[in-house]
Amino acid sequence: MKYPIRAARRLSLGMAAVVVTALCTRQLCSFDQVDQQTARIVAQMIPAYHLSQRGIDDKISEELVEGYVKQLDSQKLYFLQSDIDRFRLSRHDLDEALKIGNVDFAYQVFDVFKQRVTTQCELAHQLIDAEHDFTLQEEMIADPDDREWAKSQAELNERWRQWVKRELLEFRLDDKPIEETREDLHKRYRNIKLLRIDQQQPMDTLETYLTELAECFDPHSSYMSPTTWENFEISFRLDLEGIGAELRPDDGFTIVHRVVDGGPADQDGRLKRDDKIVGVGQETGEIVDIFEMKLNDVVQMIRGASGTVVRLKVKPADGSETKVYALTRAKVELNAQAVKGEIIDTQDRIGRPGRVGVIHVPSFYRDFEGAQGGGSFKSATADTARILQEFQQQSVDVVLIDLHNNGGGALAEALEMSGLFIDRGPVVQVKDERGRVEALNDDRSGVMTNKPVVVLTNRLAASASEIFAGVIKDYRRGIVVGDTTTHGKGTVQNLMEVTDTPVLGRLLPNKQRGKLKLTIQQFYRVNGDSTQNHGVRSDVVLPSLIDHADLGESFLDHALPFDQIPAARYSPNRYVNKEVITMLQAQSAERVAQDKDFQELNSVIARYVERKKRKTVSLNEEVARAERAKETADAEAEALMGEDAADEAETGTDDKDAVFAENFYNDEVLNVALDYINLLRGNSTAATKTK
Repeated sequence: MKYPIRAARRLSLGMAAVVVTALCTRQLCSFDQVDQQTARIVAQMIPAYHLSQRGIDDKISEELVEGYVKQLDSQKLYFLQSDIDRFRLSRHDLDEALKIGNVDFAYQVFDVFKQRVTTQCELAHQLIDAEHDFTLQEEMIADPDDREWAKSQAELNERWRQWVKRELLEFRLDDKPIEETREDLHKRYRNIKLLRIDQQQPMDTLETYLTELAECFDPHSSYMSPTTWENFEISFRLDLEGIGAELRPDDGFTIVHRVVDGGPADQDGRLKRDDKIVGVGQETGEIVDIFEMKLNDVVQMIRGASGTVVRLKVKPADGSETKVYALTRAKVELNAQAVKGEIIDTQDRIGRPGRVGVIHVPSFYRDFEGAQGGGSFKSATADTARILQEFQQQSVDVVLIDLHNNGGGALAEALEMSGLFIDRGPVVQVKDERGRVEALNDDRSGVMTNKPVVVLTNRLAASASEIFAGVIKDYRRGIVVGDTTTHGKGTVQNLMEVTDTPVLGRLLPNKQRGKLKLTIQQFYRVNGDSTQNHGVRSDVVLPSLIDHADLGESFLDHALPFDQIPAARYSPNRYVNKEVITMLQAQSAERVAQDKDFQELNSVIARYVERKKRKTVSLNEEVARAERAKETADAEAEALMGEDAADEAETGTDDKDAVFAENFYNDEVLNVALDYINLLRGNSTAATKTK
């Protein structure tokens, strides 16, 4: 989200004399003076400005050791237990070292990592050329969190034998010739050494280390080097040239986090959320293996001038064979997917009389420059207000606000859009690092509609979406339908120059030191509950595969906890009460239990949950082929059903411009909306689904 945040207050800096032990033994002058100054300033800024107001102490020092090691070796394929034991000798010393700018630990650990990568990549090349028996009933631990650090070199080498065998098996399942497979894997491990070792700069090591320090305070805080900051700025511009996909790193892999509506990848239709991008190539030439490549470097390879072609080697999330997608880059308007609305005659669609006005809000976008200049400007609230006016003229029974996958946007839009449905009063409460609480209000009298409201959310609805959903829920203005809860991101981040002279730093920015992104505020609903971690829970929960994925704030390391403050003064409406919610839940549950599509979806969910519980993956070709076939069949079943329409709005229809696609999930949302208005009208025996 983008927020206008007050300027950072001036820091009072000092430096204490300390004794540094364990690994931090080299002289401070042995590494770059800029690194030393940057580390010292970052170590002073974080406790001064972070919302938690925690100091950098022994506990943070312990977490920093574990986090930094995990960041370097997330799969536990390089370090030995003896390495970890040696690193942990510094677990109570790094806090004091950082206060004087000593980051020697970061470089010494990386030196060990460099040696281990060189050794293990040499072994990998030997294993790639070795013969492996894929008829053996053999398994390997799938999740690195379930692995212990290898106790000996022999144990580590055996882990590598299984790892490379699994990689070879993946290619066999794609029916790829063995010589081509070996050539691709040799390239992969040459690239790993090249990218992670040979091209690693001291600033890269410093950035990793200081980011891990910031993330010990919460997962949204980080340190950005000047190069990373430049890439970060691009993500805040209104447009960029690329394929329109948000990516995230995951244990050395590059994962598709979201496909941007209207971008080249979305229009192509093949790239999906949670797909793994394992290689990137230009229109001609080889496709470069990107396993363990820094995300910034991957993004730079994918971006390019409009009209040029990029080739992505993709391992689909459904478990099917690896594919290569050629996509033509284009200018991606990050806020071009505007609010859209339509009126659905439910008699024609689900066999029940009613008129539901649906408004799909993809993000809380706002043209800040246009707003400052006065006059009209692009705004999610303005577009929503225009559609609501049309609904008033055409007489709808209920308004359905679709916020699925809406990751947030401008706080001002969340405030103003809430004001379309409530008549004055607080919208959200904000607490800063000093514990001061401020209520942000809707000060405009009147509402755009008096119709009942249904808000559709899912696990990917976050931040501003959670503010809006919380307002509708707390003011009893309507009901929330969808996944069990929303994402749970209830914090605000601010970007700060890394400088010990803030005033001079704003006039003469120090390009050598980069930026610090820190969490400085937390959101609270008007009822006093934070949206942090818990999110906003749905009144009516519908079965959804995404609801069982490890998505949301609560799954992130070091996530700030749920919190409460006193409720603000506000006057709830009478559109919702416990009896209405109980009846809506019962009526929906009865329909869902009888619906064949939901029954099949629940079977798919059960198989997915069972797969998640498995601790190992098979290295037997016959077993692995059978497992892949099951996963592919489930993915195909989901596509045929139009599974989780709240996640893929266009699924189940050929019309990609449809505001609210026709499928069983969305039809049940419409049924809930009709039940709701019938209950409000006093008809407690609302008709059940007839279609």
